[in-house]
Amino acid sequence: MTSLLQANNVSVSYGKIEAVRDVTLAVQPGQIVAVIGPNGAGKSSLLKSLIGALPYTGDVFFGGGNCNRRTLEDRVDTGLFLVPEERALFAELTVEENLALGGFSRRREGAKLLATARDDIYALFPRLKERRRQEAGTLSGGERQMLALGRALIGKPKLLMLDEPSLGLAPRIVRDIFRTIMGLRERGVSLLIVEQNARAAIQIADYCYVMEHGRIALEGLPADLESDERVIASYLGGGEAATRTHL
Repeated sequence: MTSLLQANNVSVSYGKIEAVRDVTLAVQPGQIVAVIGPNGAGKSSLLKSLIGALPYTGDVFFGGGNCNRRTLEDRVDTGLFLVPEERALFAELTVEENLALGGFSRRREGAKLLATARDDIYALFPRLKERRRQEAGTLSGGERQMLALGRALIGKPKLLMLDEPSLGLAPRIVRDIFRTIMGLRERGVSLLIVEQNARAAIQIADYCYVMEHGRIALEGLPADLESDERVIASYLGGGEAATRTHL
């Protein structure tokens, strides 16, 4: 099977500091792939390089085509989307206005189809419909994450990359968000998720990578990583609240 996304020997540097070192990974159509690891491992820099927001060396392929010469906007047009860690919402715009901006690339489809797409997002996140006239900056953390997901989904991504989707959220909201993420696969969306909450990420993933010091330290099926003593000691043990997410 041809990978939907394939990164080969991708490296990212900030001056003399190499944040990502020769990372190779793949996402197959219909997969949820998780990249777990500690803060500072280079996970966010990796996603930013894949979307074209950071310069990199190596090769990135999406949908069978080489992306190296494609701009961020070109990659989005082909169906590669990123929801960054900071959500990147327009705080002074309403929920509905943020969603409208998410559908800008589909404007040629006409207002009626975009309205239908927006209503589909409201069906997925009923709370957003309740808050549709509210400014994004006044939403709770969970609501902002819902809006960030909704704004990306309205653009019809083929692959949605999520940077720390559980960051700063209460455990109950984390469960809701991850259940939603699992449901996106049924909508034909493949996912690449970067997460510090290793247990939650492993629970929903089809394949996992462990990133440490800018490199892929381990990779494999979730069941294999869950039984790996190194992963248990570093990411699944200790009893921290963030690791006790039961989906």
